[in-house]
Amino acid sequence: MIYELRVYRCMPGRKADLLARFRDHTMGLFRKHGIHVVGFWETLVGEQEDLIYITRYASWEDREKRWGVFQADPEWQRARNKSHEHGLLVEHIRTSLLAAADFSPQV
Repeated sequence: MIYELRVYRCMPGRKADLLARFRDHTMGLFRKHGIHVVGFWETLVGEQEDLIYITRYASWEDREKRWGVFQADPEWQRARNKSHEHGLLVEHIRTSLLAAADFSPQV
């Protein structure tokens, strides 16, 4: 299994809009394209403008295929473009691809 950790730093005042985009559009598209979401988290103490989530894939190749099809989906492109009508939602995204250590419980 490959896990992808993504940390989104939202533009000031735009976190609610990013959450709405995930809730109303992205999650359905993830399901459509077989992207398994482990979970989403918001920061309680620390960087309040961060949104963190983890996805899971069978392999690196599986991740590349599913992510590529998702990114090319016209429905995703419309949702992303519409969400940017009043400016960008995300200042930057930090991505890490992870493999579980041999002693790690499997999620």
